[in-house]
Amino acid sequence: MGLADIVAALFDGKPPFKVTAYDGSVAGPDDAPLTVRFNSEDAVRRIVTRPGELGMARAYVAGDIDLDGELDGLFSLQSPSPVALVRSGTMAQLLRSIGISGLKPVEPPAIEARPHGALHSRERDREAVTHHYDVSNYFYSLVLGPSMVYSCAVFSTADEALETAQLRKVDLIARKLNLAPGQRLLDVGCGWGTMAIHAAKTYGCHAVGITLSEPQRARAQERAEEAGVSHLVEFRVQDYRDVTDGPFDAISSIGMSEHVGRRSLEAYIASLYRVLKPGGRLLNHAIGRPATREENPKPTRAGEAIRQIQIATGMRGPSRVKSEFMDRYVFPDGELHEVGTMVSMFQAHGLEVRHLESLREHYALTLRAWVRNLEDNFEAACNEVGRERARVWRLYMAGSAVGFERHQLEIHQILMVKPMAGRAPLALREAYEPDQLVSWFA
Repeated sequence: MGLADIVAALFDGKPPFKVTAYDGSVAGPDDAPLTVRFNSEDAVRRIVTRPGELGMARAYVAGDIDLDGELDGLFSLQSPSPVALVRSGTMAQLLRSIGISGLKPVEPPAIEARPHGALHSRERDREAVTHHYDVSNYFYSLVLGPSMVYSCAVFSTADEALETAQLRKVDLIARKLNLAPGQRLLDVGCGWGTMAIHAAKTYGCHAVGITLSEPQRARAQERAEEAGVSHLVEFRVQDYRDVTDGPFDAISSIGMSEHVGRRSLEAYIASLYRVLKPGGRLLNHAIGRPATREENPKPTRAGEAIRQIQIATGMRGPSRVKSEFMDRYVFPDGELHEVGTMVSMFQAHGLEVRHLESLREHYALTLRAWVRNLEDNFEAACNEVGRERARVWRLYMAGSAVGFERHQLEIHQILMVKPMAGRAPLALREAYEPDQLVSWFA
């Protein structure tokens, strides 16, 4: 039996994709939207020595497996557990196909992340963030386009240009924050500076953007100069915990709190509250995950109370369930929080939540646009950052698009105000859509 036939047997001989293997075997329909090509015995070694998601991911990133065609179908499949592989006899068949020497593990791809130090310490956070963002500004421009915005856009129609939708998103945030000339804005996790520059150029704000990535900071400063607002904008390499020059009239945090672990959320919220002036507004824009019933156990029984403690401390429960592929190759130490938890924590720290908006469908459209950009520029991307990293971005963005479409992932904007003593905060504007969107990025 050839390797392709062994793989097909996992799907009762009818795999939802075509399989080709280095031993010449072929299985599956010729007209399948996806072809999985096993290029070498190393692909089998990786799967045998690390069954499940991580072994398959390593094989693809290293080029031992190729994926040709539409990836969506992959994300409906369940990786067989080691027990299932043994019980079905598949593990024995795979071992016979490569011999006893196949039990020797293959070195993981060099780009696999292994952060050091205490979880969510300043040093480890910087290492984790730079793993993802200190890749190449040019590479990100190939993927993100001229807006250089690495977060969910807001579309008026499904076929609207990505740059227009990204401009609408940053302007939506500016309007929710009620930005005005002379105000101070803190943009936490500023990326390549688009939000801060828009606040300065369109609303006349003085903006401070902070990031842990020096390449991002440098490019953001260049873009501010190109936009003619360098006198209004300052970009720093700085941890959010180290900002001391408040107060700020408004704070935006766009796609940043995903990097803040559950145990660090208290410090994150307290840090932003401390530098926000009374009456000031804070908008947190973040990916989250759907809630589960396990997060709301009945507190009346001892067993349920113990389980709640385990969830809170990370010993078990959905808050600690993470993709090995994402943790090793994409966002080391990243954690997604349920929106109800976030709202409760913000309010418990004295912030008043005034508005919450889901943009889930918009993120699916955004990711589809990024995948198209990457695939259209794939060879240029490979030349810039290497084929392994380009493969990682292709797989993670395609999978994330499917995750948002199927409501396995969520994205919310939470708008808050720091109350003023004896005075209610101003009501929100009823309309966020401007009369005309005027782009400043080329």
